[in-house]
Amino acid sequence: MKKILILGGAGYIGTVLSNFLLSKKFKVTVIDNFWFGNFLQKKIKKIKKDIRSLNEKDFKNQDIVINLAYLSNDPLCEVNARDTWETGPLSTYQQLDFSLKSGVKKYIFASSGSIYGIKQEKKVTEELGLDPITDYNKSKMICEKVIESFDKKISTAILRPATVSGFSPRLRLDVVLNLFCYQAFFEKKITILGGNQIRPLVHIKDMVRSYEFVINKKLKGCFNVGFENLKVKDIANLVKRQIPCKINIKKSNDPRSYRMNSDKIIKTGSKIA
Repeated sequence: MKKILILGGAGYIGTVLSNFLLSKKFKVTVIDNFWFGNFLQKKIKKIKKDIRSLNEKDFKNQDIVINLAYLSNDPLCEVNARDTWETGPLSTYQQLDFSLKSGVKKYIFASSGSIYGIKQEKKVTEELGLDPITDYNKSKMICEKVIESFDKKISTAILRPATVSGFSPRLRLDVVLNLFCYQAFFEKKITILGGNQIRPLVHIKDMVRSYEFVINKKLKGCFNVGFENLKVKDIANLVKRQIPCKINIKKSNDPRSYRMNSDKIIKTGSKIA
């Protein structure tokens, strides 16, 4: 039975991933600060701890480490730059050092599709350069560089998710599709800031299956994980078709507009609906 340590395993994606991997007969340990509650299965070992307080003992007897722990979006990373870099690149280096010393076989990192920045290319693949425009994106990019520096010492994989959507017991409503569904159902009105920005999307179940795929296929390297690229206003209209509501469009100076192409991981055999 493989032993998996999931850092940030009680979050939006982590809760679904941790419970799923348990159902697949992995022995799962979760380290999280549990700010937003605990929705994990009883058989999962749970350790309440800040990501900055890890020690080598936390990594002992683990086969795989999955790092999902991060300040979860652009606004949070703008609040305190020190927290952003301590929980991001500095913690990532520490985790890899502990993993190496503890005999961990594989380290998987949750990066972000947004680190490409604003691209003109229609197919934003892993071969393109990174042009992050926020502290969140920039710190993720540095985490990737830290991971690359360990590549010859330990097997590593980096997943760059699109904007994740779908239900989790630890739900997030700051991601675009989830937010629009909430607004349409409870408020009968979707509010859009701008609308022409592009967002790549992926369902949370596909995201979780991608982690399982990378584990089982022993893949290394960097992989985009997304399904489709849509304008924000088009996402709102798709929601409106399912949940009748009004759409209110407001002006915005938000330049964030991201595309991504996931052919690389699909060609390895991964199924993204």
